[in-house]
Amino acid sequence: MTESLAAAIARAGGAVSLLRNAQARPTVFPVTPEFSNWRSEQRSWRESVALLDQSHHMTDLFLTGPDALRLLSDVGVNSFATFAVDNAKQFIAVNHEGYLIGDAILFHLAEDSFDLVGHPMVIDWVQYHLETGDYDATAERDGNSLVREGDPRLYRYELQGPRALELMERLIGGPVPQTRFFHMATFTIDGLTVRSLRHGMAGQPGFELFGPWAEGARVRAAIVAAGEEFGLVPVGAKAYSSANLESAWVPSPLPAIFTGEGTEAYREWLPAARAGSLAGSLDSDDVEDYYVTPYDLAYGRSVAFDHDFIGRAALERHAAAQRRTKVTLVWDEDDVAAAVRTLLEPGVPAKYIDFPKARYGLYQVDRVLIDGADVGISHDAGYITNEHAFVSLASIDVAYAAPGTPVEVVWGEDPNSQKPAVEPHRQVRIRATVQPAPYSAFARENYRKA
Repeated sequence: MTESLAAAIARAGGAVSLLRNAQARPTVFPVTPEFSNWRSEQRSWRESVALLDQSHHMTDLFLTGPDALRLLSDVGVNSFATFAVDNAKQFIAVNHEGYLIGDAILFHLAEDSFDLVGHPMVIDWVQYHLETGDYDATAERDGNSLVREGDPRLYRYELQGPRALELMERLIGGPVPQTRFFHMATFTIDGLTVRSLRHGMAGQPGFELFGPWAEGARVRAAIVAAGEEFGLVPVGAKAYSSANLESAWVPSPLPAIFTGEGTEAYREWLPAARAGSLAGSLDSDDVEDYYVTPYDLAYGRSVAFDHDFIGRAALERHAAAQRRTKVTLVWDEDDVAAAVRTLLEPGVPAKYIDFPKARYGLYQVDRVLIDGADVGISHDAGYITNEHAFVSLASIDVAYAAPGTPVEVVWGEDPNSQKPAVEPHRQVRIRATVQPAPYSAFARENYRKA
């Protein structure tokens, strides 16, 4: 019998204890780790054109039926007033108290037909409300390649970089029609119909190409053949996992499903295996200390109070009293080097810092301090070759969000948890400097231009 999340929490003695000692691994991208090396692969989306395979690590929820849009509107904070076919958006959901459940990319494929793509957190939430609500709609779930039996339903390839447009023109044999950010177009590549989302994973020009899995190998072969002229670089899992650090997207904030109105029944419904793991120096018995609002992650531009949705009243209160905002923290190079150097010295070392991504749980939550006082939390951390910098994405109090503000990140756990990725270690403090998010100037100035 499948254990529910509610049962697992009861067994562990609390949500935080369950998550901090979960035996689940951090997010795994089930594709080749490196085709060349992750440093060169990171450089490719800034210097030429990168090919990233998105076919295997994300979950798809295909929604169809006359009430599919109503379901999405009831659950999502976004506006759907003008959400036409061939549009896409970053779909965001909150709980009844206005705290973030998660986000995913929503594709409007056809009339009454949608595909919600991303990590399972928000997909589970939408599926639950479909199954327990009164909606004339159906769902088909296609899990990632770690849980699915058989092939994916769709292939997804991302092309991004300064030469992505040239490559696309070569592939389709002519000019690419003007397509706005997060809008879709249809092309023909090697005689096959391919749909494309105007998108970018690391703040660079990009196209997300998708279609039936059976046609994916042929489309990929055409891309690789045409891409040689433009310096195409296949990107593996290591570099891919770090791309969000440049675009400043936080991929997995802790979902606010462990407390609040209506979540008890949801925890009975949700399998414990999908709960994930919690890592980092923030150590509180109150799981709500790990929650964030959409405003903490700079999602305010996507919130629309033009319709009723779960958590609307609470979110309006958060909007009127925004406490934190998203920034990039640039870690001090001497302190990073000193933490790494402890591995070569006698005694208990600092927590291992992996490159290019240092996350060691699905949800990474580290304390951010000024003069010893907590002023926020740090999420994903890793190295950006293109900036020669080790950074993390953080949500910090607005009073300390000005670029140049010095802070400290507490790195490592005390006490050490029992997660597989956690070795005996000691906490260290690493100095950091607040900078904008995205950190890349190109991403800040060009990411959402048409």
